[in-house]
Amino acid sequence: MHQSAATPLAQPVPPNREGLRLPWWAPRLNINPTVPTAGLLALILVALAAPLIAPHNPIRQSLEVSMLPPAWVAGGDHHYVLGTDQYGRDILSRLLFGARISLGVSALALLIGTAVGTPIGLVAGFVGGWLDAILMRLVDVLLSLPVILAALALAVALGPSFTNVVLVIGLLIWPRFARQVRGEASVLVHRDYVRYAKVIGVPSWLILLRHVLPNLLPTLLVISTLQIGHVILLEASLSFLGAGIPPPNPSWGVMVSEGTGLVATGWWISLFPGIAIVLTVLMFNSLGDWLRDHLDPRHLES
Repeated sequence: MHQSAATPLAQPVPPNREGLRLPWWAPRLNINPTVPTAGLLALILVALAAPLIAPHNPIRQSLEVSMLPPAWVAGGDHHYVLGTDQYGRDILSRLLFGARISLGVSALALLIGTAVGTPIGLVAGFVGGWLDAILMRLVDVLLSLPVILAALALAVALGPSFTNVVLVIGLLIWPRFARQVRGEASVLVHRDYVRYAKVIGVPSWLILLRHVLPNLLPTLLVISTLQIGHVILLEASLSFLGAGIPPPNPSWGVMVSEGTGLVATGWWISLFPGIAIVLTVLMFNSLGDWLRDHLDPRHLES
């Protein structure tokens, strides 16, 4: 029985690295670092220059101009572009100074997390054995804790202040650095150049500083960038719950908290700091994803 020639089939969609078929829109999702990088640089410059460019004192109250809407809304005042809150404080000025607090908390908390987690991860990955098991079990216990509940409990115990918020967040995020650094270090210690250094009698601390730690810098950069968004959200959550930056300091979380009861009459009080938090976290996460794709050895080798 004669069979007709088989109809040529369309070429299959090439699988991605996990062996799954990519959807038709996937090639369009390439991350461009230009926009988030430019946005973050602008945010940092604005935060540093806040005392110079803020139109008003961010904590000075003036009940005569309280609850003014944004300038483009009926009843607004062009002297208060984003409006005022229930105490007559300028929203724009508080946003600018709030950026200083959010970025300052993030930078200092990441510095503490890196300073604590990196040495622990290096020692655990380099030494191995029972010391590695003990340190990693401690890390597992800390990572299993609900972060926001643990941060809230510590912040309440220590009291709300800028220093305490930085310490609480830094002590809660160091296990993330320790876990990642330990995994990378346990691979690097088996490289030929590390084995050769051990054979010729190079001290262990010098091997860690000269041969292992420099190769971990791209990983630390990626982790830090990805964790900044998490830190900003955590600080905003603590401030929103009253356990973070104490008022009247213009923290974004404090501003959102102050406006939650006035959404019907003063929607702008919570809206603008909420938008600032969302955009900042998105920019840091986008930049972190791009750095991971270009600096993480596991992504480069796949």
